[in-house]
Amino acid sequence: MALDKATVTKIARLARLRVAETEKDGLAGELSNILSFIEQLDEVDTKGVEPMTSVVAVPLRRRTDEVTDGGKPEDILANAPEATAGFFTIPKVIE
Repeated sequence: MALDKATVTKIARLARLRVAETEKDGLAGELSNILSFIEQLDEVDTKGVEPMTSVVAVPLRRRTDEVTDGGKPEDILANAPEATAGFFTIPKVIE
């Protein structure tokens, strides 16, 4: 898939990137190469291949799901710019 300068301009605008006009031709070539590589991946037969999260079969470690207060409310509130009655105090925001 070949990209032109107009497509690169649109991609840059959507990504909120500022790209100089002199760089757009080079960027179009680089993006076209990336998309060509991705198109090659479509040729690989993946039927019967299970999705995996790692290249080695490693079971995920589990921990018990316990609700705690952290056990250190004073230490946690020490990081707050302002605290009142054991809670974080923030400015009121109304729109």
